[in-house]
Amino acid sequence: MPESSGETETAERLTDRQQRDQGNPSFHNITSLISQLADDHLTLVRNISTGLAVAGVIVIARSIRLLTKFQAASEIPARFIERNISLCGKVHSITERGLEVEHVPIYLPIVSPFLTKHKGGCTSPLLVHLAGVELTPEGRVWLQKNLAPAQTVWLKLISREDDVLHCLVSPTRQRSMWSYCMNEEVLMLGLARTVPVVGVLPASRLYWRLLKRLHRAEVKAERRRLGLWKQDGLWERASKVVRDSALFRLMKRILKKTGD
Repeated sequence: MPESSGETETAERLTDRQQRDQGNPSFHNITSLISQLADDHLTLVRNISTGLAVAGVIVIARSIRLLTKFQAASEIPARFIERNISLCGKVHSITERGLEVEHVPIYLPIVSPFLTKHKGGCTSPLLVHLAGVELTPEGRVWLQKNLAPAQTVWLKLISREDDVLHCLVSPTRQRSMWSYCMNEEVLMLGLARTVPVVGVLPASRLYWRLLKRLHRAEVKAERRRLGLWKQDGLWERASKVVRDSALFRLMKRILKKTGD
């Protein structure tokens, strides 16, 4: 059976292509060389891409300073305080000056070593005050018992005064700055009083929201007669009235002279 004209043309085209390829061996050499170079340098290309990505992360991290370990209040950028950023730290000690907390920055295995400013040696803790709170001596003792050394805490930055940070202190990370915190706890136990929030404008929304929340905690302690709001019982109050009366003082002087 005779072949069709289409099949004859296809066969002729294949034959012509094979002849051209055989007559041009350099074409195969160039193609093979390019393929070999791509295979050999694939790892290099990947490494370059990874390096560029890491460099980008380092530049961004350096600009926002999320990986920097702060050892003084003055090292913290002003924008961190303005935006009420939360910092992680470990309790170092609790003294009459306030809480001493060692800042623990975010750690990334590859990036962090390039951004570490303080390598080795001793570290200086941050001095922290409970924002809007004045502790009683009993309140300081309570904090010492409930915030153990090396315990992790979160510091919600409120303001800065010289070398002191005024913060909301939480023993664990909270979703909201108005969640449970140590500032409220010492007030609800009657172990502290509310005071004006240092470094925050009284007309600001933050000031009134914070003061309202802390005052509410203080009122709970006052209603329950806890801590410094605790009142003497009926017998104690009656005894005090008798001791302070003029008749009691007169009888005391007479008895003293009689004894002499």
